[in-house]
Amino acid sequence: MRKLFTLFFKYNALLLFLLYCSVSLLFIKLQNDNTFLKLRTSGVEFSAAINEKLVNLTRLLNVHKENERLMRVNRDMLSKVINIETLVGDERNRHKILTDSTFNASGFTMARVVDRKFSERENMLVINAGWKNGIKKDMTVLVPEGLVGRVTAVSEHYAKVMPLIHTDFKVSVVSDSSNSMGILSWNGGSESLAQVEHIPLSSHIKLHERIVTSDFSTFSIRGIPVGRIVRIKPDKLFYSIDVRLGVDFSSLTQVLIAPLKIEPEKVAIMSDSTLIEQIP
Repeated sequence: MRKLFTLFFKYNALLLFLLYCSVSLLFIKLQNDNTFLKLRTSGVEFSAAINEKLVNLTRLLNVHKENERLMRVNRDMLSKVINIETLVGDERNRHKILTDSTFNASGFTMARVVDRKFSERENMLVINAGWKNGIKKDMTVLVPEGLVGRVTAVSEHYAKVMPLIHTDFKVSVVSDSSNSMGILSWNGGSESLAQVEHIPLSSHIKLHERIVTSDFSTFSIRGIPVGRIVRIKPDKLFYSIDVRLGVDFSSLTQVLIAPLKIEPEKVAIMSDSTLIEQIP
């Protein structure tokens, strides 16, 4: 055994040379063998598949980041477009009201409808003007097309408006041709039709007459258009009258608020019978 180790160390260089030659011959032989070619081909295909998966994964991550970036850009652009379109629409409505040749808006406060509640019986509007803008309870709300309603509650920046199409709303009106006076109210149902009561059968009221607010109203200034008569039906003592309203409440965006109608002497004399006896 000792001689074998001595022989190995003595001729180790020659033995290693022979080993390298044997391995080289083996690889040369295997290179021409189908099994080696298949293994090498499989290895190349496997490596290519892994590289493709890695490339696709990297690309997917990059696409996801790019999509997020584009979504942020689109969101910001959409927000700007909505704001611009809203401002343009508001300005168009403001311009329409201010340039209406049939209506003088000077001295009135302009506001935007920011909330609404519509139902068959009780409707409500909220406008973006409050007591900081000089708005007070019982002020008249209107547009050039006609009467909208009256202010019922006021906060610092907003006001609540009871529209004409509310079952508790009533206003004194007069026809512009026959000068027939009555009380206009809304009985529910269609938001384009209201009713006028207490016009006697002796009146000469006619179809298609225009109805406006009268001096008898306790809150509204006179002469505000309300609508036109579309139906007249005689009853026992009074006419039953339908009026098609001039305001389209479904598309209401900008409104005007008239200065508060203050007539304390008129209210006092109407409510205090003793005051009449004191007048000489």
